[in-house]
Amino acid sequence: MAVVDRRQQVLQAATKSFSLFGYKATTMDQVAKIANVGKGTIYTFFTNKEQLFDEILRDVTAEMKIIADREIRRDKPFFDNLHRVLDALLEFRSEHELFIKLSQEKLEFGTPQAGEGLGKIENVVLEYLEREVEYAISQGEIKNCNPKIVSVVMFRLYIVLTAELSQMQVQLDKEQIKSYFHLFLAEGLAQGSVGR
Repeated sequence: MAVVDRRQQVLQAATKSFSLFGYKATTMDQVAKIANVGKGTIYTFFTNKEQLFDEILRDVTAEMKIIADREIRRDKPFFDNLHRVLDALLEFRSEHELFIKLSQEKLEFGTPQAGEGLGKIENVVLEYLEREVEYAISQGEIKNCNPKIVSVVMFRLYIVLTAELSQMQVQLDKEQIKSYFHLFLAEGLAQGSVGR
């Protein structure tokens, strides 16, 4: 097996372990067992668990950026783009249990690394949202507003609609999530809406 393949094998195993057991409970022994390699093989590529975790987060955030950029169509309105990106990120999120496990671990145990990992992911999303809000303002699609504040509100609303409500046994499908997102944001942000 090629060196690159073993490195990828270790990353996939580590992602699986972090997703199943969380940061705190993942050990290099577990990763080696899942990857079906000796522990020494892992240390060939990664100094420690922290470095392995950071590499996984870099891969995940890079993939998120690619997904978001792929969904943007400059000839389409802001909210159409936003819905397309949200659909794609919802799909991505459902395939990556790492987000859910890190959120649970942060809430239940307060593991600093879980919080830091979620923070890195959050920053990627916030940077993307802020950039798109700035673009929509420059195009006259939405009201002039503080892009940073709007981005944080959009992101928190997304978290509430996708994660927090499901913890309260309120399951929303993609269309319902988009509908509520539009209800809370589009009506208030769309050009020409009346301020109260």
